[in-house]
Amino acid sequence: MADMKTDQVYQYLERISNLLRTDTRRTMVEKGLQPVQLEALHYLSHCNRYSNTPAAVADFLGLTKGTVSQTLGLLENVGMIEKLPDYKDRRMVHLQLTSRGNKVIAETIPPKSLQMAMEQMTESDQDSVLLALDKMLKAMQGANQLRTFGVCKTCRHHQIETDDQHRCALTGEYLKAEDIDKICREHESPA
Repeated sequence: MADMKTDQVYQYLERISNLLRTDTRRTMVEKGLQPVQLEALHYLSHCNRYSNTPAAVADFLGLTKGTVSQTLGLLENVGMIEKLPDYKDRRMVHLQLTSRGNKVIAETIPPKSLQMAMEQMTESDQDSVLLALDKMLKAMQGANQLRTFGVCKTCRHHQIETDDQHRCALTGEYLKAEDIDKICREHESPA
């Protein structure tokens, strides 16, 4: 049986999640999107070049490859994403948001209710919430043995060679400046 604090945390998170979904759904209806389509767009807006594949989208969303394939096909058909071949392996495709897809994300995420709530909190309270949520997410991912999908520069494979040069020790490749601040499918927390 769950202890009292765990139950309270669950109640808060469930209610916050419902409020965020309600706020986001209103915007999605205006844009003609389904929740899974917006989730895929949001993920693609924050992932790096190692993580912008259909398989990574499926892994992040916890959905089947078939469901994700249909979702991505619809997003491509309406001009919100484009598929680009990998420069090393032509069998692999990378997904990139178009200007239309970026516009939808900018107008939808984060929901207005969250923006207003954060504006009402002190900076110290905002930092405390972020720290607590980060710890909770990491603990839940570890307990469920899920990929962390963390920010590249916080990965154990991230190496800084000079101020301007960063390398992924896992792939051996140099990282672009925009990659190190995005989430990566291969992320591993520093032990």
